Amino acid sequence: MLRDITLGQYYQGDSWVHRLDPRIKIIATLAFIIELFVVNSFIGFATAFAVLAVVIAVSRVPLRFILRGLKPIFLIILFTFVVNLFMIDGEILVRIGFLTITREGLYTAVFMATRLILLIIGSSILTLATKPISLTDGIESLMKPFSRFGVPAHELAMMMTIALRFIPTLLEETDKIMKAQQARGADFETGNIFKRAKHLIPILVPLFISAFRIAQDMAMAMEARCYRGGEHRTRMHEMKFSGRDAAAVALMAVFLAIIILERIFI
Repeated sequence: MLRDITLGQYYQGDSWVHRLDPRIKIIATLAFIIELFVVNSFIGFATAFAVLAVVIAVSRVPLRFILRGLKPIFLIILFTFVVNLFMIDGEILVRIGFLTITREGLYTAVFMATRLILLIIGSSILTLATKPISLTDGIESLMKPFSRFGVPAHELAMMMTIALRFIPTLLEETDKIMKAQQARGADFETGNIFKRAKHLIPILVPLFISAFRIAQDMAMAMEARCYRGGEHRTRMHEMKFSGRDAAAVALMAVFLAIIILERIFI
């Protein structure tokens, strides 16, 4: 299951989405997330789903690969669904002992689960279709105006990108440690959720050691390449705003307008 987490992974490709300016993709992702919280009806979610489907088709990232990223957070989605299903008062549909399922609770549960699924898929597209170095440059460029107020734009962008980039690496290390301990007789599958959590404690020590080792190796590699921060740093590929970026901005504006109109009139 650890290998199913797609957040932070990059899917190699040369699609229209891959070639977009990373700044546009970052802004579009943030706008999409905000619009998901603006939406107050399933019609708005249907519009968001249609836009997301078009982006996935154009990006040429396999749908199976994207949906695989939902497996690790299935329990979170299920927990959100159950909490909203039983905790909201209203017109009672089903009574199970002291628990009741209401019409309003069922609507809210499906609504919140749908929002969470769209949120995860929409966020995954950003990292799947953007190289880590391009993501760093895009975040740094967007945060550059705040450097006048003492905000270390380059350092923050570097930390955020490194954190995203090393999520798959740490998960792979965790998977290796678990398999090594299972080969020595460790059991991570049986027992209730509390026993399983207790069995995971021995994994933490070697995982922390591995994480510190990876961090030290990366620091030594950066120092060997004379990395001295973002001051006066040049780039091999400069970011340029092109026609396809303008088209993406126009499509994003149309989507935003549709969501606002649906919010007002529906």
